[in-house]
Amino acid sequence: MVNQTIIDLLNFYHDKYNNINFIDDDPISVPHRFTKKQDIEIAGFFAAILAWGNRKTIIKNANRIITMMDNQPYDFIVNHTTKDLKPMQDLVHRTFNATDLLYLIASLKEIYIQNNSLEKLFSNKTIQQGLIDFHNTIFSYEPISERTRKHIASPIKKSTCKRLNMYLRWMVRQDNNGVDFGIWKTIDAANLLCPLDVHVENYARQLNLIARKQKDWLTVVELSDNLKQICPTDPIKYDYALFGMGIEKVVL
Repeated sequence: MVNQTIIDLLNFYHDKYNNINFIDDDPISVPHRFTKKQDIEIAGFFAAILAWGNRKTIIKNANRIITMMDNQPYDFIVNHTTKDLKPMQDLVHRTFNATDLLYLIASLKEIYIQNNSLEKLFSNKTIQQGLIDFHNTIFSYEPISERTRKHIASPIKKSTCKRLNMYLRWMVRQDNNGVDFGIWKTIDAANLLCPLDVHVENYARQLNLIARKQKDWLTVVELSDNLKQICPTDPIKYDYALFGMGIEKVVL
């Protein structure tokens, strides 16, 4: 059982970081430019997929992608022409490049032809199965870009799926603080899993919320289960606390 001192600490930092002042310096600022459900989930998807490295660079490059979509992500995905894709040929973000971007655009178009929202790929299943199915669906369209697989993680490979778990937090969680969107109504926030970045892992270990030595999918499950002891209905709100403590380099 998590002791009260740790619970109080997590609640303090959750309250400090789960507010609108958090948005501007975080990749979630990219989907916050939009109000239409599909625009939010597409802009959020690309912001999440690019979310490793310097946050300013992540936001800059994610916004660049959206700008190249004429600031209308959904309309661009479903209606773009080959000519519309040419400005994207020079896109590079760390190991993510134009090949990856163009393949994902093509896959998303096929998905949206069959579904009115990416939410349907995750509905009525566990988060683990949803992530596996999402990966498999993305890579079910020919010609497959094998190099792009490394950017769409899957639990089947024991990945922590940090970026996609963060994306799910954005889409599913809903409170009165205005950061996460809560636009996916068929997924219960109680079942979300914690994005395991370096800050979250470091402080989760210091607070004995992780005992497992490895950093893999089972570590994510362990942490999320322990957070669920504290708040069964919304455990992943403590992602804010652990991340914020890392940003501040809190000494415990």
